[in-house]
Amino acid sequence: MRSFLPHLVILLSVATLSYAQTAYDSGTLGAKKRFTDRELAAITEPYVGVKTADGIQPGLFKIEPTGVSTTAISAAAETFLKSLTGAQLLQTQFAVDDTEWRRWFNVDNGIYTRQGTSLREMNNTQKAAARNLMSATLSARGLDLTDAIRKTDQTLKELNDGAMHLDEELYFFTVMGVPSATDPWGWQIDGHHLVINAFILGDQIVMTPTFLGAEPAHALTGKYAGNKVLQAEQNDGLAFMQSLSSEQQKAATLNTQKRRNSIQAEALKDNAIVDYAGISVATFTDGQKSRFLALAENYIGNLREGHAAIWMQQIEAHLDDTWFAWIGSTDYDAVFYYRIHSPVILIEFDHQGPVGTRSLHPGRNPIRDHIHTIIRTPNGNDYGKDLLRQHLEEHHR
Repeated sequence: MRSFLPHLVILLSVATLSYAQTAYDSGTLGAKKRFTDRELAAITEPYVGVKTADGIQPGLFKIEPTGVSTTAISAAAETFLKSLTGAQLLQTQFAVDDTEWRRWFNVDNGIYTRQGTSLREMNNTQKAAARNLMSATLSARGLDLTDAIRKTDQTLKELNDGAMHLDEELYFFTVMGVPSATDPWGWQIDGHHLVINAFILGDQIVMTPTFLGAEPAHALTGKYAGNKVLQAEQNDGLAFMQSLSSEQQKAATLNTQKRRNSIQAEALKDNAIVDYAGISVATFTDGQKSRFLALAENYIGNLREGHAAIWMQQIEAHLDDTWFAWIGSTDYDAVFYYRIHSPVILIEFDHQGPVGTRSLHPGRNPIRDHIHTIIRTPNGNDYGKDLLRQHLEEHHR
């Protein structure tokens, strides 16, 4: 007589897998709803900008020529838009003042639904056009960094049994406004651990908020074994802190223990209140100021060269109003957080607890293998909002 045991085992296995998938789907739907609710609450709050408890400091940003052309960027954007199908264009192009600017999140696609058209959905011609848009806006170093960050999602996919919501091509492009030599417009890429907002008005560029992250920050296995991300930002930050005197380190340190995520102004925090803290850069020697600016340039230099130099000039103009803060130790293998903060720039670097690499890093304490960074323009000019306001007041009363 034929045994039914093998069939019973198969049925039980299928039932178990079905239950597990249902539980996963249920959890994912619950997480998506939580993120959707958080996003809705954030974007329906009128935009003000990152500020201190004293409020917005006005008059910091002006519409003025830079002498550095943005023609190549607008041309690349036009080519990209023309490459899209009608359906893709409808989901990719928005008004210049649309709340789509503020709809970004540095989480994976399993728990967040993005707007725009992803690289995965594009044909080769469209992918090339999207890359040309990035190449026209970013420096070679910045473009290489975006590639390295996207590769970390492939590594995460391999570490998480081929999870479909992790992929190096699940990065979505949107264009706000119409590419122009004179009128305001911009573009955004939004995906896990990589978000860039680039606002263009004439020959001015505001490339914030920009979120850059990685997990794993150093891939040891798989397709992209050896891929490293944000190591200069990490190592130069630690080296700078170590170069300060013991008294300066004490003044800069907010807490010697780094036991949780410390970043203050990442996704959905467009109106965050972040006070100056740590040590005033005005107290640094000239040599320390130079090293400090070099640390900031690690981030600013991801923008195309001419405009990055202008951005650095703005930061230098407010150098004596800038503060440097630190959380964590200064050991050679320390996990830490640091912040560069002035009226015109906010940069945060944060080692975070493991999420997608828990198989490699048990526990919840921050690790060097999971990094988040954010670059913002405080006092109302993220997304070029202050420049856009001035433009509309002058030309569209």
